[in-house]
Amino acid sequence: MAKLNIAPTKSNLLAMKEQLVVSQDGYDLLEQKREILVMELMHMVERVKLLERDIDKIINEAYPAFIKMLMTVGSDQVERISHAVHYDFIMHEKQVTLGGMSFQSLDVELPKKELFYSYMGTFADSDEVMVQFFRLLSLLTEMASIRTIVWRLAGEVKKTQRRVNALDKMVIPQTRETKVYIESVLEERERENVFVLKALKNRSNNRSEEK
Repeated sequence: MAKLNIAPTKSNLLAMKEQLVVSQDGYDLLEQKREILVMELMHMVERVKLLERDIDKIINEAYPAFIKMLMTVGSDQVERISHAVHYDFIMHEKQVTLGGMSFQSLDVELPKKELFYSYMGTFADSDEVMVQFFRLLSLLTEMASIRTIVWRLAGEVKKTQRRVNALDKMVIPQTRETKVYIESVLEERERENVFVLKALKNRSNNRSEEK
């Protein structure tokens, strides 16, 4: 790692010592942040896995019920019922705090289930189909919200990791090497000054003895 191109002075040595302390403290804090974010990310990924399992379970129940409904009443009747059903969904932007950081996500407010069609011309499993797909919709909206947070959380983990690597692999070694270089130059200058002072003192003593 190449040292910084700065003059080997005492003021720059003090600056390098201060920068080294700040960089090391920053590294420790960013490493702690990265660990917390990774833990939060793993927790969210686990939630995604559980939701995926629940979604698969509901799909395996909802679609067979829907197919049964099609076979029982026919596609025309199912289409008539579907046209009668109308729901309004309300979406809210929400803030989610994880690892001390705030992430934006969406929250979907599902409406209450209503009866939009007459009991005439339908059969009991129609309600079961509605219930199953409502459950599926609820899980899918929750999944969408969590996946948004997971993507942004993963991006923040990558960004923090890059900063940690930059401090660990470049900033701290470069600052440390520059500090050592300046110290060695100043020590060499100090030795040279001592040597010069001794030489001048000896010369002065020799002149005094000659007189």
